[in-house]
Amino acid sequence: QVQLVESGGGLVQPGGSLRLSCAASGSGFSINVMAWYRQAPGKERELVATITSGGSTNYRDSVKGRFTISRDSAKNTVYLQMNSLKPEDTAVYFCNANALWRGLPYNVWGQGTQVTVSS
Repeated sequence: QVQLVESGGGLVQPGGSLRLSCAASGSGFSINVMAWYRQAPGKERELVATITSGGSTNYRDSVKGRFTISRDSAKNTVYLQMNSLKPEDTAVYFCNANALWRGLPYNVWGQGTQVTVSS
């Protein structure tokens, strides 16, 4: 049993910054990998960044050097710090977790949070 809730989205100007949060709640679960995806209108959902339980991170090329994914294991929370935002970063951002619950694997999704980068 695990639920993900995203927060922190909003409207920012190009070059601005925003930090997204994703809190996992429930019981009887463990999370090996957490990730941020995004989906712009009319486009496919794409992977933005991942972080493992050991702290290893990966980013899509278009956000490298601008975005940072991190996690607070004690709080079961993952963050996405977004700097130097561009209009093309505009999308709904979704948190995803590769979780184990009752010994079975699950891919759990949050509800999404809107990020709009515009002047």
